[in-house]
Amino acid sequence: MLRLIACLCLMPTFAVALSLPAEEPVPGGIKIIRLPADVNAAPRAAAAPEVDADGHRALVVRVGVEWIAIIGIPLSAPLGTRAVSVKSGSGSQRLEFVVNPKQYPTQSLTVPPAQVNLSKRDLARFERERAHIDLVLSRWTDHEPEDLLLEAPVPGTRSSSYGSRRVFNGEARNPHTGMDIAAPAGAAVLAPAAGVVVDIGDYFFDGATIFLDHGRGFVSMYCHLSAVDVKLGQRISAGTRIGAVGMTGRATGPHLHWGLSLNHTWVDPALFVRALK
Repeated sequence: MLRLIACLCLMPTFAVALSLPAEEPVPGGIKIIRLPADVNAAPRAAAAPEVDADGHRALVVRVGVEWIAIIGIPLSAPLGTRAVSVKSGSGSQRLEFVVNPKQYPTQSLTVPPAQVNLSKRDLARFERERAHIDLVLSRWTDHEPEDLLLEAPVPGTRSSSYGSRRVFNGEARNPHTGMDIAAPAGAAVLAPAAGVVVDIGDYFFDGATIFLDHGRGFVSMYCHLSAVDVKLGQRISAGTRIGAVGMTGRATGPHLHWGLSLNHTWVDPALFVRALK
């Protein structure tokens, strides 16, 4: 029996294969790139290869014997050929892919005029907050995410989809860069994946907001909260309650705005959802 136990202890262990999101190489979507053979030939213990997408390091994960890059494509990306660069022992390689068209809907909303035509004071606040959020999204930690196929953070109806063109009080504004899920005020918001709380703020547009770092440039955002139940720097597991649905900031009713960022680019959360109820 002791010999059997010893043999079992010496047997290699295998990690559960990482689930990948749905590929959709369109503005606001993602491109999944299997890295070249010479990069995959590196020992398994080697650090993740560096892939640059428009000046930001991209998410790279190990799936089986392959290194795979998951590239976020900006909503503003032009159609046609786009490229990333891969650093390896043999130098730098340019990998190209094609961005295809996608038509997003237009959504008209009515909100208080002060939330559309900002005063100088509110505009200055917004600019400060935008610069701060840019720093949060630029964060890089060399830790592979535990999962990339996620449960929705709150059950409910998706009330407006990512990429929709926003018209507030008849004035066109930037497209929507997250998923809105309508849910009752106070409903629990659960972390869809393990991560670290890297920012908690009360923002002009987004209201009470939490940012989670899931590793290697994969960052999630939860906005308009009525309660925040985590602390800055806290490590949490998937399924942990992080807050509650509300309508703080610019909101016309209780809902969760859920954003996902890869390589400093907001991408469509629907591509990462295992099952949206």
